[in-house]
Amino acid sequence: MMIDPEGFRRRFEETRSRIVEAAARAGRDAGEITLMAVTKTHGPEAVDAAAAADLRHIGENRVQEAAKKQSGVKAEVYWELIGPLQSNKARLAAAHFDRVQTVDRAKIVRALDRACGELGRPVLPVLVQVNVSEDPRKAGVSVRDAPALAEAVSAAEHLRLEGLMTIPALDDDAEVARRAFAGLRDLRDRLAERLGMPLPVLSMGMTGDLETAVEEGSTLLRVGTALFGERGSGFDTCVG
Repeated sequence: MMIDPEGFRRRFEETRSRIVEAAARAGRDAGEITLMAVTKTHGPEAVDAAAAADLRHIGENRVQEAAKKQSGVKAEVYWELIGPLQSNKARLAAAHFDRVQTVDRAKIVRALDRACGELGRPVLPVLVQVNVSEDPRKAGVSVRDAPALAEAVSAAEHLRLEGLMTIPALDDDAEVARRAFAGLRDLRDRLAERLGMPLPVLSMGMTGDLETAVEEGSTLLRVGTALFGERGSGFDTCVG
């Protein structure tokens, strides 16, 4: 599916305005908030369109889809895995992504650390995904078990813990998302103190709840629909 440059630019400006207005309400600097373009199910042209708008953080859900797509992308971008990771895809993820946001169990920590060692990759930045809402339909470690997992990441030779990520339960009540985002921020603060290290990244907020996320301290917004419209159908997504 081709990207309409004019339409994309309009949607991008509308999204930026939403972020700036939400940041102003929260007394925050909008420049401290990164807007990630989520290009899952869109082709390489979507990544290049995002890069042309200076959106350099690109979010992908599937390891193999991203690996296939990357060869068709002309721009230099920062690839982030934001979908569930299976341990048998850890090596591919370590080879093709600049950061993995979905570390949610010790098995993945071990698999990524081992893969980096085998690939000769000194450091792979990661985020721990936390299921703050305790939604059984969402991935992520529990708030209770997050400290132990964060410590495991910190102890891994080739992984660098940079922060936390969450996806709130889907609910028409905006306060459900707000509680999840506030809970993640509180957990981050406690973990940073416990580990004695900064955890600057809070990846939370998507198209439907980005204002709430900004108000609750998000530093990284994962946005697809607001930038590209509904998911593309022109790129082969049956790749894993």
